[in-house]
Amino acid sequence: MTCIGYIGLGLIGGSLARSIRKFHPEYRQIAYSHTKATTDAAIEAGVIDEALTQDDPRFGECDFIFLCAPVRTNIGYLPFLRKIIKKNCILTDVGSVKGETMKAAAEAGLSANFIGGHPMAGTEKTGFANSTDYLLENAYYFITPSEDARKEDISRYEELLSSIRALPLVVSPEKHDFIVAGVSHLPHIVASVLVNTVKDIDTDDERMKLVAAGGFRDITRIASSSPTMWQQICMANKDAILEVLDTFTGLLQKSGELVRESDTDQLYQMFESSKNYRDSIDDVKKGSVPRQYVLYISIMDETGAIATITTMLAMSQISIKNIGILHTREFEEGALRIEFYDEAARNQAETILNRRNYIVKKKI
Repeated sequence: MTCIGYIGLGLIGGSLARSIRKFHPEYRQIAYSHTKATTDAAIEAGVIDEALTQDDPRFGECDFIFLCAPVRTNIGYLPFLRKIIKKNCILTDVGSVKGETMKAAAEAGLSANFIGGHPMAGTEKTGFANSTDYLLENAYYFITPSEDARKEDISRYEELLSSIRALPLVVSPEKHDFIVAGVSHLPHIVASVLVNTVKDIDTDDERMKLVAAGGFRDITRIASSSPTMWQQICMANKDAILEVLDTFTGLLQKSGELVRESDTDQLYQMFESSKNYRDSIDDVKKGSVPRQYVLYISIMDETGAIATITTMLAMSQISIKNIGILHTREFEEGALRIEFYDEAARNQAETILNRRNYIVKKKI
């Protein structure tokens, strides 16, 4: 029987465990978490079979071990795991930076077993309680093997990820770190800087904060992520982040020059180029900025308007993840924002509301 082990069982570790349980209910799953309540909850939910202690010899029975704790904690486990894991055990992690952990694995004599991993999925929320069995579906999942990794092990890892409907991508650790610096780490830094810019220039009565919505809300949503985690990521992937930041700041400075010089032709080309590239991105695939399934509905401000919509959706067995009233209408968005758990529910809701002649805009 295949045995899967987890060290750390938060959002990503928990979602991995839930997904593997969903598609491979026959697998044995065991886990250690520094918080006993987490493993208790996982056992109660039927996600894992056994809770382990910190240096538990039962990790030696695993065919896969996922290191899902903070980077330094993961690295701290390597000497212990080196002593007990099976020869053909695949040891992996889920961190967004590969260089430091892979170097530590090599120093611990685990190069043949260690294959780095990084799912390009997540939410602003953390912990096992927020994990799901669908978070990794259609999400790109980087695999970063060392030069000593066995080809058959890489294939086994790809097969496991494909079986839970993730999309494995095999790249070198160096290429991975540069890619995520551009599409994950840079956006978080930019979102943070943008929020701090508005905070610093806001009026005394905080009118900017009051009306901030639409585009500002969407592109700064990830600024709500863990400050500690992103502080550590910036230090772990320092060189790659500095490289992409140099490119970004150069383009930002150039855009300022175009505005200053009233260069309308170049400004148009800048916006056209970004629009074309953005429109070419496949919105179906999940990335490091988590996918949202949202509809904006234009409704009259009258008693029962929201209740009518929610009742209509409930009668069709459509679950609503979140609902809120907007006080601005940017980009023709309606006054009501409804978020759904998946794309199918959103599309079904859109069809129902359109039939009832509501003006509906889908989040792109």
